[in-house]
Amino acid sequence: MWSVKKFENLGPHELYAILQLRNIVFAVEQNCVYQDMDNKDQASYHLMYWQNEQLLAYSRIIPPGIAFTEPSIGRVVTAPKTRRTGLGKMLMEKSIEQLYLLYPQQNIRIGAQCYLRKFYADFGFREQGNIYLEDGIEHIEMVKFYSW
Repeated sequence: MWSVKKFENLGPHELYAILQLRNIVFAVEQNCVYQDMDNKDQASYHLMYWQNEQLLAYSRIIPPGIAFTEPSIGRVVTAPKTRRTGLGKMLMEKSIEQLYLLYPQQNIRIGAQCYLRKFYADFGFREQGNIYLEDGIEHIEMVKFYSW
């Protein structure tokens, strides 16, 4: 089941599951020490996919002016056991759809891990700028231009 909530509407179990999934993938699996709680969660919407009370997919929809001038999608993550099932693609489709409902007719800018460039390009994102290091991982900004 898909759901989207503002930060203040998340229950403690939902918030714990979000932070746990992000920690499993970004800190443990990617072996990356970084500051996950970056003060962007409070202003964001949180898209979640639950199955049997387990959080299997998550993304953060960030309003314009917080991470970038444009609205953004970040912390895109799926549970390791769901890889290669199509859930990641479904998560991005739902994230884009939800962002356009919240912020109609706007471009979307993301900071993509470089190894995922093709994944994001398949959704219409185009590279902009140079590669940069964020938390020891190569990233590049990508933009999906709104089609008028």
